[in-house]
Amino acid sequence: FRYLGHAVSVLRGKYDNPNDAGEISHFKALTTALSSTIGMGNIAGVALAISVGGPGAMFWMWVSAIVGMSTKYFTSTLAILYRGKDSNGEIQGGPMYFITEGLGKHWKFLAVLFSVFGMLGALPVVNVNQLKQAINDIILIPNGVEVSFGSNFIIAIVLVIVTSFVILGGLQRISNWASKMVPAMVVLYFVLVMVILGIYIEEVPRYLSLIVTDAFAADYFPEDKPFLGGVLGALILHGIKRGAFSNEAGLGTAPMAHGAAKTDEPVREGLVAMLGPVIDTLIVCTLTALAILVTGVWETTSDNGVSLTASAFELALPYGQYLLMICVFFFSVSSLFSYSYYGTKCLSFLIGADKKHYYNYFYILSIILAATTPFEAMINFIDGVFAFMAFPTMIATILLAPKVISASKIYFEKLKKD
Repeated sequence: FRYLGHAVSVLRGKYDNPNDAGEISHFKALTTALSSTIGMGNIAGVALAISVGGPGAMFWMWVSAIVGMSTKYFTSTLAILYRGKDSNGEIQGGPMYFITEGLGKHWKFLAVLFSVFGMLGALPVVNVNQLKQAINDIILIPNGVEVSFGSNFIIAIVLVIVTSFVILGGLQRISNWASKMVPAMVVLYFVLVMVILGIYIEEVPRYLSLIVTDAFAADYFPEDKPFLGGVLGALILHGIKRGAFSNEAGLGTAPMAHGAAKTDEPVREGLVAMLGPVIDTLIVCTLTALAILVTGVWETTSDNGVSLTASAFELALPYGQYLLMICVFFFSVSSLFSYSYYGTKCLSFLIGADKKHYYNYFYILSIILAATTPFEAMINFIDGVFAFMAFPTMIATILLAPKVISASKIYFEKLKKD
């Protein structure tokens, strides 16, 4: 927290050096990482957390974000500290490289485990599924269009065409799109939610208080789903899972984007990465949660996921659901672009950089599967895969933590002298 101001200075380009190793700027690295996290995790993930767990789930998402700031700092610092080279000799960053470069070749099995599950975790199944649900609930059904396998398949084909155009252009095109789209999306979404909160301003303090009290009471969590002996344990697990889906801290995806940043100072990139959970969960997710809570739709409808957020916007704003649809579309599409980059890096590590493009075809096919499969199946699949990604990432991060602490001390001492 003490160095958040310095992190913003780094992000603004104050310390940029065009001669440093890497592919993209600090700002583009953060927006590429954010374009995959600021998306359906913020709109659908929060709504799912509240519809299943009640207001208290949001508190445990906050906890996951605060802890996530430190995991993002450590993993992204390691991504620069132990950059490796792919089979083409190009510098790369990410868990698979800091595992092999930092821990040595005998730990390669962890890097392989991460890469295999990373390819599955990078599939855009939840984003596509929720975008399809938003199109159905907000546009098609209200206009009398019958939703069927055929209509879902048409949505999938349109997304396949849009995604193919961007992802087959590589990282530069992805980061260019992301750096333009993400800030604009966040501003639009922020303004819309602030208007809703302005309308229901007298309700905001009550619900902020309820988020905290319900986090420990778990009054709204279904009693038939206990964990660790009780409903409170289940609520904590639920909030942490949705927090991980929202900000991806500890999973190892963001270090792949931050590992491509042009810098020779690992700590700087760690500080920039740390901003991710702040923007993503502490700000954007909290706004979504409050919009759902103050409008009361979480108690009056049986909707979940993006449909619940759409109900809140429709109730509070004229044409609110259509304005949300614009945000949902751009959030989802920007996420589609970033995730493919993560998957190609994983395949590149496993079978060579010259074959990494094959992942894109697998990725594009998964869009069709995601648009035609139930939401519960997709979210359960992603929860499971994320656990297997976090396992090797966090083992390596804990083992290499002393290296990050040492690099941090040197950097902050130097910063004080300057």
